[in-house]
Amino acid sequence: MNTGLPHTSVAVFTRRISREEQSSYIEVPFDMPERVEEIQVTYRVESFGAPGAVIDLGVRDSRRVRGWSGGARAGFRIGRETATPGYIPGDLDPGSWAVLHNAYKVPQEGCEVTITVEFRHLGGRWLRGDLHTHSVHSDGTYTLEENAAIMEELGCDFIAMTDHNAVSQNLAYPRNTKVVMIPGMEFTTNFGHSNLLGVADPLDDFRVRHQADVNERLRMARERGARIVLNHPHCDYCPWEWDFAVDHDWVEVWNGPWSARNERTLQWWQEQLAGGRRLVAIGGSDTHRPDPMVKHAMPCTWVYAESRTAEGILDGIGKGHVGISFAPEGPFLELTCGEGAYRAGDLVPAGQSTGALRVEAAGLLPGDLVRWISNQGLEKELCLEGEGDLEQSQAALQLPSEAWEGRSFYRVEVWRSFKEAERVLLAALTNPIYRTLGAGRGNEGDG
Repeated sequence: MNTGLPHTSVAVFTRRISREEQSSYIEVPFDMPERVEEIQVTYRVESFGAPGAVIDLGVRDSRRVRGWSGGARAGFRIGRETATPGYIPGDLDPGSWAVLHNAYKVPQEGCEVTITVEFRHLGGRWLRGDLHTHSVHSDGTYTLEENAAIMEELGCDFIAMTDHNAVSQNLAYPRNTKVVMIPGMEFTTNFGHSNLLGVADPLDDFRVRHQADVNERLRMARERGARIVLNHPHCDYCPWEWDFAVDHDWVEVWNGPWSARNERTLQWWQEQLAGGRRLVAIGGSDTHRPDPMVKHAMPCTWVYAESRTAEGILDGIGKGHVGISFAPEGPFLELTCGEGAYRAGDLVPAGQSTGALRVEAAGLLPGDLVRWISNQGLEKELCLEGEGDLEQSQAALQLPSEAWEGRSFYRVEVWRSFKEAERVLLAALTNPIYRTLGAGRGNEGDG
């Protein structure tokens, strides 16, 4: 499982600066490779003879200066969506770039600048975050900066800003946080809530009177590029009472602490899957303010994404490459099939040999219940015993290829006894891997 940083490469350059170059601008060129997600640049200056060289810092791309910090910083980063203050985020197009220096003060003997450029390349990895949060831009008490800081402290990668019927949060979020801020809005009506993710201004007017109005609002959001989520659809207080046939992409099966409303939504989702729908399940904390139970990234949504950007994360969710855990520390589950050829969300095509199913897991504990579920319902349940019982743990975390016979999908849940709640609750789940029924019996003996 890949839950770390993307592949990186590093280039180091040195440039000697003579006294005669004082007060001049100097370029140290470098080539931007293909498929770079972020660059981090640091530099240090070594004075020869008398100390006190002052060399300013900036950067240009192939078209323009992308940032300048003078002598205020020892480095900077530029990503596709965020950057160090003073630098412009955006596309990192391949081609000729250069680190810029202003030789403001150079000793008589000169100085030498050493520049390190680290390239973080696009590539699949698991990211974790929260897809349902609130702030002072609606009825929450957290500022956007506080939300971002909490998520950074938790080690999370992204947060969706989903204030009730408001979009001002999408124009005011901090640009210098390392957390990806996904624009959003919780379309909040008297008969149900829906998150609209991925665009800063999905609606001109949230007010609705009847189903036709709801349909029109969702049409507008879709036209503007929003991803549509049915939020806590079986909640006791604000369930989805509009037509379930409305346009939507995903369903929030896990909202806040695990409860009966989530149980009902989980059962509804299973019915949708068993009926042939490929509906992606996500989670969100719905946090508004400090609370002993409702906390950021509880639950935590894990997404396998090709880039650490809002677009990359939403694309990963759209592919169903999603898991959910009760907290950022896990347990984390990665469901694969056929030696990793397919992962959660993927469809094994008709006639394709399926291979064995396997879960790579982190953060499981003795006593955890591992459940394999298909379109036929619960297929297998095994309680993990001691940590050293490797053979039993492996048996719980895999199914042979023969288990696919007559099955259109498999997914996995982990249930755990929580002392705080004094009951067994859901600790993690995966989205399904799908298989086209009628694909034949060509999977026997694989894996």
